Amino acid sequence: MGFFSFSKLCLVILSLISSLHPVSGIGANWGTQSTHNLPPDIVVKMLKDNGFQKVKLFDADYDTLKALGSSGIEVMVGIPNDMLTTLGSLKAAEKWVSNNISVHLSDNNVNIRYVAVGNEPFLATYNGSFLRTTFPALQNVQTALVKAGHGNQVKVTVPLNADVYSSASSLPSGGDFRADIHEFVIQIVKFLSDNGSPFTINIYPFISLYIDSNFPVEYAFFDGNATPLNDGGTIYTNMFDANHDTLVWALKKNGFGNLPIIVGEIGWPTDGDRNANLQLAQRFNQGFMTHISGGKGTPMRPGPVDAYLFSLIDEDAKSIQPGNFERHWGIFAYDGRPKYSLNLGTTNSGSLVPASNVKYLERKWCVLKPNAKLDDPQVAPSVSYACARADCTSLGYETSCGGLDARGNISYAFNSYYQINNQLDEACQFSGLGTITKSDPSTPSCKFEIMIEPYYGGAEQKFGCTRMTMALILLLWTIL
Repeated sequence: MGFFSFSKLCLVILSLISSLHPVSGIGANWGTQSTHNLPPDIVVKMLKDNGFQKVKLFDADYDTLKALGSSGIEVMVGIPNDMLTTLGSLKAAEKWVSNNISVHLSDNNVNIRYVAVGNEPFLATYNGSFLRTTFPALQNVQTALVKAGHGNQVKVTVPLNADVYSSASSLPSGGDFRADIHEFVIQIVKFLSDNGSPFTINIYPFISLYIDSNFPVEYAFFDGNATPLNDGGTIYTNMFDANHDTLVWALKKNGFGNLPIIVGEIGWPTDGDRNANLQLAQRFNQGFMTHISGGKGTPMRPGPVDAYLFSLIDEDAKSIQPGNFERHWGIFAYDGRPKYSLNLGTTNSGSLVPASNVKYLERKWCVLKPNAKLDDPQVAPSVSYACARADCTSLGYETSCGGLDARGNISYAFNSYYQINNQLDEACQFSGLGTITKSDPSTPSCKFEIMIEPYYGGAEQKFGCTRMTMALILLLWTIL
């Protein structure tokens, strides 16, 4: 049994080293609510090529985590809100930790550092749905991690939206947690503090601009062009610093002024709204990277900022209830193409490196037949059908495809449905209105996409591999 003992010893040493020296640098949110996800190994290579040292996930997908094995990338695993009730059972939490944390730490060498219990569970629009289920789940996951021997390496946290706090004075120093959820937030804050865990917050200047037409636009960015905010002699020239420090004041006011803070999500979308475009997204994200690159921090929290950009890749199947921009947060398009120039300060090139070995479907598109009439009674229901089942969020006022004429709009909708359905001939019927063309209908500002080949995951391979691994271990055990 010498081999197993030495292996375990190595894992313990590596774990201790990683806990003593936390990974710094910029992280990325890797979401997978897409009709066609890039294969995880391609995404992991893209993360490494671009110098990302941390990644935040929204679930614990086996293939995704396995692909991150031995990559050196620090991982935050996610637990969706709809699992919080189930994890109110300690037994369920222990099973979840065993299946989603232990196996990847021991078998796949994944550098898991955090478990995100829920995702913005106290968001005001949820109307309190998860107020009473978040804390029990948090407690049980923490207990299960400690019981499994991961308590030193893996820390729990709860990513919260910045709407959990506000300031009565509109200044950071007036910050406190919302009165209606104060006791619930403090309960979590105290628990995080007691267990050496960080407070994770998602900050979105874009959303402030989206919901308030009177929001001072320059204040969203980092160029120093905004009218400064003077908080008792502390000057704020951008919303990020002010919002972040409102949280710092809220924590301080409640006796937790030294609790570590992670910025779980920050970014700017590129389409789906008049303020969501390539220019503003590049301006914001580059401004943020430059702003934090010197390790200056914020007025109330000097030092390096621990942050994850939102997001890595566009997700064409996300809910658009908050707005059409929800599917366009990526610094990369759905296929891993960089959308704009962005220097993360992590690579020698100073620009984003695209995904490699991406496989596309055939170069063909579905468009409205040239001889089809716009007043055909089947046009409207066909477009409605396509947009309800595909992605038409690039069509609209001042969006990337907002300049298309009526025929262009219809063709865009048809093609989106056709591509999402893997270019099946039947997906370009539309009551005889659609036709397949090999001539690219894109315009300078509006790209008619060709979908990437579907990735089906490795479920069979995964379980087969698990059985083989167990058989090998039993064989070695017998021999040794």
